Amino acid sequence: MMLAAQRRGRILSELSRDGTVRVTDLVELLGVSDMTVRRDLVALHRDGLLEKVHGGALAVAEPSSSEPGFEAKSVQRRREKEAIARAAAELVHPGMAIAVSAGTTTHALTEHLAHISNLTVVTNSVWVADVLHRTGDSTTSVLLTGGLRTPSDALVGPVAVSSLRSLHVDAFFMGVHGMDVRAGFSTPNLLESETNRAMIERSRRLIVCADSSKWGVVGLSSMAGLSEAAVLVTDSGLPAQASGALADHVGELVVVDPIDDEDDDLDDVEDA
Repeated sequence: MMLAAQRRGRILSELSRDGTVRVTDLVELLGVSDMTVRRDLVALHRDGLLEKVHGGALAVAEPSSSEPGFEAKSVQRRREKEAIARAAAELVHPGMAIAVSAGTTTHALTEHLAHISNLTVVTNSVWVADVLHRTGDSTTSVLLTGGLRTPSDALVGPVAVSSLRSLHVDAFFMGVHGMDVRAGFSTPNLLESETNRAMIERSRRLIVCADSSKWGVVGLSSMAGLSEAAVLVTDSGLPAQASGALADHVGELVVVDPIDDEDDDLDDVEDA
């Protein structure tokens, strides 16, 4: 059976696709008890990730300025993010200088970057820097910007932007809150948008890592137009119409299938 975080990620994936979920359907889908499903829904409701109703739950419409915390986002679409991370890591080679933005998808990418030698990694993510500090190759150098800390644990603002001005990197791997033909790649945080734009300006290539649920979502501030992305790595849950629109705008569209859960045989964790 799945761990609690895996179950809740699957629940949110179902919710993002259909807009509503029923307890009875989730019991069958997840192979757990009615009580376990209800406990998961209560926990996700408490985190503001869904609206609990009688017999199930409804999706919560996010305003353009809404910014969930890192922990809340980390349980969403885990399989898709892992597949995107693996594909994006194949674009990184020993000796490169890269920048990595804050976000749960780029955090998953960092787990793979840790095994690549002689990298120079510039990041404004506390989580990314921590992973590379703990598990990164001994030849890897990490430059963590300063700045104000956001709910998603990004360091942003004038201090962050100032620290980037004299740098030059081969590629910038950027996570996003939303992607849309008109709005491009966006975020709900104005200062994070400014910081990411500074990293785009200092990089030779922009590589965006975004799961399919980001399509059609528009944050408060745009960071880049779709055409500015040399590569967009996303998952196969993207609607056909969206795939066509993105392929027409980005330099290269890489679509991957979600990674199967590798821990389905672990004992279920019942605590919320």
